[in-house]
Amino acid sequence: MNVAASNRRNFLRQATTAAAIAAIGSAVPSAARESAAAQRAAGAPSEQLQLYKAVKWGMIENAPTVLDHFQICKEIGYDGMELISPADFSAEEVRKASDATGLPVHGLVDMKHWDVRLSDPDAKVRDEGVAILRQAILDCHAFGGFSVLLVPGRVNGADENHDHVWQRSIVGIRQVLPLASKLGVRVLIENVWNGFCETPEQLRDYIDEIDNPWVGSYFDIGNVVKFSPSENWIRTLGSRIVKLDVKDWSTTKGFDAKIGEGDVNWAAVREALREIKFSGWCTAEVAGGDREWLADVSKRMDQTLLA
Repeated sequence: MNVAASNRRNFLRQATTAAAIAAIGSAVPSAARESAAAQRAAGAPSEQLQLYKAVKWGMIENAPTVLDHFQICKEIGYDGMELISPADFSAEEVRKASDATGLPVHGLVDMKHWDVRLSDPDAKVRDEGVAILRQAILDCHAFGGFSVLLVPGRVNGADENHDHVWQRSIVGIRQVLPLASKLGVRVLIENVWNGFCETPEQLRDYIDEIDNPWVGSYFDIGNVVKFSPSENWIRTLGSRIVKLDVKDWSTTKGFDAKIGEGDVNWAAVREALREIKFSGWCTAEVAGGDREWLADVSKRMDQTLLA
C-alpha cells in the first residue's frame, strides 16, 4: 500500500468527521433556541434566571457611613454590595457592615483605570496602573469580595491605538495574575465606549489570548446596544461572562433611558443568558438617588431580568 496515499485518506476521513461534528455542534444552539421559542409559544413557563442584585457604590445617596450604604441596600432588597478602590473607608468598616446586615461584598471597581491606563504610551504610567490594579485586588480580598472590574485601556490616538491597548493591557494584567490566583480574586474586563473591542468576537478573542481562568468578562448589557444586539454578545462570550452590569440605552435618550425603557431587547437577553446557563451577580449602573429611586431600580431589574 502507498503510505502517502493511505495517510492522505486517513486525513480526509478525519477532516470529514471533524467537519460533521462541527456542523452538528453549531446546529445545537439554533435548535435549542427554536425549541425554547416553541415552548414559549405553547405557553410553557421559562426557567427563571438565578441572579443576585447589587448597585454601584456611588449610586447610593444620603448614606454618610459605610453601614448606611449596606443598610439601605438591605432594606430595599438587594443581595450584596459592590465597592470601590481606592476608597476612603477601611476593610474593618466594610467587614462590620457586612456582618451586621448579612450582605456580602461580591467585588469592587478599579476607580482609576480610565486615568491611569494599562494602555498608556508612557511605560511609567502603565506601571502605576499595574500597581493600582494590584492594590484593588488586595482591597477586594480584604473586603471579602472576589472580583475587580477593569477597563483595560482606551483607544486615544496614534500612540494608543487598538493594537496598543490590546498588547499593553495584556502585559499589565498578566503581572497581577499570580496575586489574583493566590487571593481568589478575578480580574473582569468591562466592555465600555473606549474604542476597544467593539465586536463580541474581538472581546472574546482578547480574553482568550490572556488565556487565564482568573480573567473573564464583566458584561455590560447596555453599553453594547450602540454596536449590535446585547443577546449576540452574550452568546458569543458565553461562559467567559462572570458578572453583569445592568443598564439600558436608546438612540433617543442615550443612557438616560431607564432600565426597560430603552433599546435593549430584554426578552432576548434573558433567553441568551439561559442558553449560556448564566447565574451570578448583576449590578445596576445607572444614575444614583435616594431610597425611592434605588427601589425603582431594583423593581426594574426584576421586571427585565427575572420576568
